[in-house]
Amino acid sequence: MDQKEIKLFVAMRAFVKFGDKILILRESSDYKEGANASRYDVVGGRITPGERFDESLLREIKEETGLEVKVGKPFTVAEWRPIVRGEQYHVVGTFFECEALSDKVVLSKDHDDYQWIKPEEYKNHNIIRNLKKVFEAYLNNGN
Repeated sequence: MDQKEIKLFVAMRAFVKFGDKILILRESSDYKEGANASRYDVVGGRITPGERFDESLLREIKEETGLEVKVGKPFTVAEWRPIVRGEQYHVVGTFFECEALSDKVVLSKDHDDYQWIKPEEYKNHNIIRNLKKVFEAYLNNGN
């Protein structure tokens, strides 16, 4: 594929914690920009050009979950290359640990379910493929 046809995005992603659990969201089959219908992901999304990374992360968390959080430190960077509606994307994501002030989630229309899971039990859930290495990085950082 010609490199100029690849869409490059920078994303901020959050491991939103409440107590000893991490929030995962299931992508709705109605989500037009998604490529992972019926699979679980963590909160986050693309940075809008000109937007600060922390503002982007807080905006995405609020839009997708309604939660107020304290943003912690980043714990890993990952990349993935999905094909969405026939277009090749290249996404570079920085993952942050965030502390939720509540566990009361209000989902956006892009998601149809959520779960609070123990991070070491991620393999028991239908998560998107690129998150496996991210969960391992999280667990290997002493979490």
